[in-house]
Amino acid sequence: MIKKIILITLFIGIVLFLGLFFTDGNEKLDLKIYFLDVGQGDAILIRTPDNQDILIDGGPGNRVVDEIGKFLPFYDRDIEMMILTHAHSDHVSGLVEVLKRYEVDQVLFSGKVEHSAPDYLAWLDIIEERSIPLKAATCCEIYNLGDQLELQILYPFEDYTGQELKDLNESSVVARLVYKEKEFLFTGDAPFEVEDKLIEKNILIESDILKVGHHGSKYSTGKDFFDLVNPGYAVIQSGEGNSFGHPHFKTINNLQKQDIEILRNDRCGAIIMKTDGVNLEVGSERCDL
Repeated sequence: MIKKIILITLFIGIVLFLGLFFTDGNEKLDLKIYFLDVGQGDAILIRTPDNQDILIDGGPGNRVVDEIGKFLPFYDRDIEMMILTHAHSDHVSGLVEVLKRYEVDQVLFSGKVEHSAPDYLAWLDIIEERSIPLKAATCCEIYNLGDQLELQILYPFEDYTGQELKDLNESSVVARLVYKEKEFLFTGDAPFEVEDKLIEKNILIESDILKVGHHGSKYSTGKDFFDLVNPGYAVIQSGEGNSFGHPHFKTINNLQKQDIEILRNDRCGAIIMKTDGVNLEVGSERCDL
């Protein structure tokens, strides 16, 4: 009986090993972006061709943990980089639970500390307890993530540590991911004011995929900004039936006028993109794209 159990255990181990080996090999050249369905909030999981994991924001509550579990292998408990765009709860709350369940190698944020936000302070406490490197992201840092793959920090233009801001959204980290011929622009909740600053500084923002700012709010994605980005796809991370009226009809109308394909978490669930740097595959949990 014991011999049989040992043989079965060895067989299962071999099957798992071969499965992991061939899966990693077959998808070696693919970059995968998951716009996670976390309700009324942002959460984006990036998996590089070298199987590095980057998480941008965590949405409200703990839903992000279940969402990550859908797309990361069960054995992968390491997140190489976590980015918090800004301190609002619909971006930071879920990151608290992620820090408890995953090993996080480094964290980027705007540097702006919001003392009146308990979730944000809890997030900072865990980072300090675990001695996770924490760095204020500023333009124009570039993180090399592999062959022809880099993450560009476009905004803020300065470290906001210790500074007072009337609107936390103005501290949103804006980043651009470039893989060969494909670009993805992640904007957090950046409002018109931030978009205008990027334009004034002549920052390169042209991208194939735009994560629409502030859940499709009427205070983001201005025409000049959008024209310069010139995306083929626009992803809106908003929750079904949210009380803010996101996405706003004006934003949707502006996108439709440009004949852009709009992808929404509230309608389609998680939005999944995969690219070898030249070709792009787009899918979702609930929509036939």
